[in-house]
Amino acid sequence: MKLSSSILGHGGYDSDFSDEETGEKANKQKNRNEDALLKKPFQKEKQSQVAHRQVATDEWDREEARNQRFHFIAMDAYARHKKLVNDYILYYGGKKEDFKRSGKDDKTDLDIIRENHRFLWKEEDEADMSWEKRLSKKYYDKLFKEYCIADLSKYKENKFGFRWRHEKEVVSGKGQFSCGNKHCDEKEGLKSWEVNFGYVEHGEKKNALVKLRLCPECSYKLNFHHRRKEVKPTKKRKSTEQSSEVLNCKKSKPSVPHQTKSKKKKSHKDQTSLDESDTSDTDSDKGDQQDGPSDADFWKGPPQDTEEKTREEQFDEYFQDLFL
Repeated sequence: MKLSSSILGHGGYDSDFSDEETGEKANKQKNRNEDALLKKPFQKEKQSQVAHRQVATDEWDREEARNQRFHFIAMDAYARHKKLVNDYILYYGGKKEDFKRSGKDDKTDLDIIRENHRFLWKEEDEADMSWEKRLSKKYYDKLFKEYCIADLSKYKENKFGFRWRHEKEVVSGKGQFSCGNKHCDEKEGLKSWEVNFGYVEHGEKKNALVKLRLCPECSYKLNFHHRRKEVKPTKKRKSTEQSSEVLNCKKSKPSVPHQTKSKKKKSHKDQTSLDESDTSDTDSDKGDQQDGPSDADFWKGPPQDTEEKTREEQFDEYFQDLFL
């Protein structure tokens, strides 16, 4: 005799644990449905068992790549370059000498200044200024271009080298208070010379009038082939100005003997007017004294200046022997 399903489910012949089993199955099914709904598209399935070897190796490689990337970013540029070169040699072969940079074309600031140097800069040279020329011009502006430093090592061949002084030489007095020869430091018996310096610069022949101070021995080397022009100190004198003023006064003043001759002629014509002539003579003498000095005053020497000199004139007289 067959029983209906309703009787089997709710009859009194089932076991005591049948409800628990059905409840657990329903809960499991419900959890699976919820997990399927909450699962993300890129999320991997949970491994209930031990993972496969390939999955383990992939995870390890991913973690190792993450660590290497972190250390690679933390390196500086040189260490990073060095690591890449070593890895290249390790995997592809080769030598480190193949990666060594050639230093043939390397140039320092001093090399650039030597290539673009000018002894004298003109407006034409400043037309097209590259950064190399601007660097050389900046160095040129820092030089002191009053006295030169000379190289007289080849004086017998009539070859001389001249350059301007820099700050340290100006402070030490080299070339002005000591001999301007590069290899001489004599400080006594210095003489100033003007030299027409002819030189070839960037394929162009140029001339420049330079001034330098040398001791007697170095002056002999400079004038070995022909005599140069010596510069001597010139003191300022006001006597020439005073003499010119005296000459101008002489030209403007009427001649004294001409007046005396005219007075004698008048006395011969009329002797009775002696008193009047005497008074006229005294008046004319007073007028002469007011107009200008007499002839005797010119033989006493130039008039002495009682004016006080200004501070600038005193400094000029003091420094005129220093800057020849």
